[in-house]
Amino acid sequence: MSFATAEVNTLIEKINWDKVDGLVPAIVQDFQSSQVLMMGYMNQDALKKTADTEQVTFFSRTKERLWTKGETSGNVLQLKNMSLDCDNDTLLVKVNPIGPTCHLGNTTCWDVDPQEESQMVWLHQLEQLLAARKDADPESSYTAHLYSRGTKRISQKVGEEGVEVALAATSGDKAELVCESADLIYHLMVLLQDQGLSMNDVVNKLKERHK
Repeated sequence: MSFATAEVNTLIEKINWDKVDGLVPAIVQDFQSSQVLMMGYMNQDALKKTADTEQVTFFSRTKERLWTKGETSGNVLQLKNMSLDCDNDTLLVKVNPIGPTCHLGNTTCWDVDPQEESQMVWLHQLEQLLAARKDADPESSYTAHLYSRGTKRISQKVGEEGVEVALAATSGDKAELVCESADLIYHLMVLLQDQGLSMNDVVNKLKERHK
């Protein structure tokens, strides 16, 4: 996306700068998984630079200067969208993170128990893992081996798992239905990755139909 000058100026005009003492809190969220990644502060110059470069830039209170996330590590935050809350004193910044966001090498700056993460966040992480397996040694994992067999074999597996899901439902075995559904979703995600697509593309189509 690209922010027009008028859009940025409108956003700046709406922010209650007096209330936030010239530094508006900016909550950064992964635009695909909705996982909250970090929080920083922006002044007007940081906001303008973020919009101009489409890389999230904050005002560092310790360095007392503008600071673009990833300027040394390369782990930048590619801007997708920005919006204000109802009180016009907090920004929500949706991004495509390149690499881990936290300086400790973690995806997020918050210490989150994987068991407590939302299903969509976990599915997104699984999708990233499946994408990383595309060029891996076929002997290193089942996923890499499946990619090496090609689109036809992956498609066959999706079909086979779909039949297994239907059979499990017909038999009334709910535990088996859950297991077979997990197999189906996994193989479907592999097929989507094989075709250069993602679950995000599927969800967007569902949203489009819902309208």
